[in-house]
Amino acid sequence: MSICYHLQISRVSSATLLVSLIFLIYFPGTLLSAVVTLDSMKIYRTHEWLNVEPTIYFSCKGENQTVLPDVKQVNASYTFKGEESWQPLTEFTSVKCKRCGFYERDDFKSDDVFDEWEFCPSDFADSDGKYQRIIHQEFDATFLCPQCVPLSADSSSASKHRKEGNGMHLAVVILISALVSTVFVLGGVAAYKYWQKKKREQDQARFLKLFEDGDDIEDELGLGSVL
Repeated sequence: MSICYHLQISRVSSATLLVSLIFLIYFPGTLLSAVVTLDSMKIYRTHEWLNVEPTIYFSCKGENQTVLPDVKQVNASYTFKGEESWQPLTEFTSVKCKRCGFYERDDFKSDDVFDEWEFCPSDFADSDGKYQRIIHQEFDATFLCPQCVPLSADSSSASKHRKEGNGMHLAVVILISALVSTVFVLGGVAAYKYWQKKKREQDQARFLKLFEDGDDIEDELGLGSVL
């Protein structure tokens, strides 16, 4: 009983491993955790009228706010190691984009927006895994995500395969349409020839019947013996 139980567990584990490997092969990057950190940042302005230190934070839709405690001064360059307590900013688990942005907290009205954009793994197209976003008179930020590079490659590959698939689909549709048209024309020609053949046979049958009817009339009148 114990041996059978262990054999069943071993089979289930092997099947689970096989399914996982197949899933990773056919859906690369789907389960990959790509962590995004802030590499550097500079702000060119604040949105507060009063001369107070701003509270800058990064946030993606549906996620927690990440406050940047060091970013306070305008036109000051800040660089980060990626090991800060508030890092990382976010992470990607697929090639799908997120709606993210930099904001400035406001105690009296809704928070001010430096910029909001669709943040995607495909943004990290460089081999060093960096992505720089510059908004005029707002900020200059560089993000780091080395794990996003294979995700970006998967996205580009998927887009390429999608385009190739669309082209192949169009070619197949054209080929099938041409074959259907050819079969339709050939069928029409064959039907027309068959109709002509049947019409000739009917005409010949009528012509022979006329001769047979003429011979019967002559026999009835006795003209054949007179001649």
